[in-house]
Amino acid sequence: MAADLSQIVKAYDVRGVVPDQWDEPLAELFGAAFAEVTGADALVTGHDMRPSSPGLARAFARGAARHGADVTGIGLCSTDQLYYASGALDLPGAMFTASHNPARYNGIKMCRAGAAPVGQDSGLAEIRELVERWLASGAPEPAARQGTISRRDTLRDYAAYLRSLVDLDSLRPLKVVVDAGNGMGGHTVPTVFDGLSVDLVPMYFELDGTFPNHEANPLDPANLVDLQKRVRAEGADLGIAFDGDADRCFVVDERGEPVSPSAITALVAARELAKNGGKGVIIHNLITSWSVPEVVEENGGTPARTRVGHSFIKAEMARTGAIFGGEHSAHYYFKDFWNADTGMLAALHVLAALGGQDGPLSALVAQYDRYAGSGEINSTVDDQAARLAAIRSAYAGRADVTVDELDGLTVTAADWWFNVRPSNTEPLLRLNSEARDEATMAKVRDEALAIIRG
Repeated sequence: MAADLSQIVKAYDVRGVVPDQWDEPLAELFGAAFAEVTGADALVTGHDMRPSSPGLARAFARGAARHGADVTGIGLCSTDQLYYASGALDLPGAMFTASHNPARYNGIKMCRAGAAPVGQDSGLAEIRELVERWLASGAPEPAARQGTISRRDTLRDYAAYLRSLVDLDSLRPLKVVVDAGNGMGGHTVPTVFDGLSVDLVPMYFELDGTFPNHEANPLDPANLVDLQKRVRAEGADLGIAFDGDADRCFVVDERGEPVSPSAITALVAARELAKNGGKGVIIHNLITSWSVPEVVEENGGTPARTRVGHSFIKAEMARTGAIFGGEHSAHYYFKDFWNADTGMLAALHVLAALGGQDGPLSALVAQYDRYAGSGEINSTVDDQAARLAAIRSAYAGRADVTVDELDGLTVTAADWWFNVRPSNTEPLLRLNSEARDEATMAKVRDEALAIIRG
């Protein structure tokens, strides 16, 4: 196929429509290029439940094996299970998933040994260049010694490792509704939760990459509606929703109300700091709530602000020796998990925190949810740079605000802040705003939107 890699190689991964934008022969070239760039003589692969995933994973393995690498396939898995395998086996890894994207999409999330990230600045650009060269000149010659392809089951080891990182012994009985969205949470949750003091109410655990019930994207409130209704109907203590590859988890309380991922970040940060003797660096991206650095400092830790995106978070985790990191998109990163993100471990922390005291989840998280936030609001624009310049012009001269450009444009005042970031893949600007009260937040949000959409 005449592939345009500029359309499918993103900042952090490979992602596109199958077979229109990429297919198995192209996956085979990616496998060879991944083996070349990492210099690995062995690697591990896994895949989600999408119809195209097994074939793409096999093709990638063939390409890597032809290039001389031994490939261990762990089969169906969540993305954080692939990171576990990369860390525990000390091997580079490739996960075949398009996360929360519609069924016709698929992609590759790649990492070096120990689950270290592969992004544009850490190998992905070189992989793209090799694949483009081979598309033009033909596939590389097979290695003199071709690699082997084998299978290994890591699910129980992954589950046991996660449970070893959280004290769940004093957990009171909890009724928990879990919406897997027909994604990989349906595969991992039963094993991870096995033996816990949890009455599990499963929703959409059947693996189905066509997503017959709703998109596996809990960031969209429409996809939480079924979970919210079920939590209320069951009288459950909480609900948990996972995205398609189960690396992100979203939480709703006993009333069916969504819990802010920033509140979960603050809760888990406090627990990780307590576990670490009240010391440690906690990473948070610049659109998390003011609550996060406040809670970190109150618990003896040092907050560190960084850009949005897992490659930035992981790099900063490694640079600072941080013990935990969180993003408002519900990605949670743990030093004890090779600095990689795992929504399942965050979910276990929530269970342990709730089950270790007698109150409801709404009361527990209230101390971590202190401000009024807008959530992320996307606006389609003709010229991202021009709109950002207009915002900068409107606010830069004001004495009562500061403006920084760590990631997009962040404007901060005493009682509010907002951030506007351009999408890397679409003609969008993404707005997040927060204030000390709802009325101020709405005013700030609407003023920023008027400029963005003006």
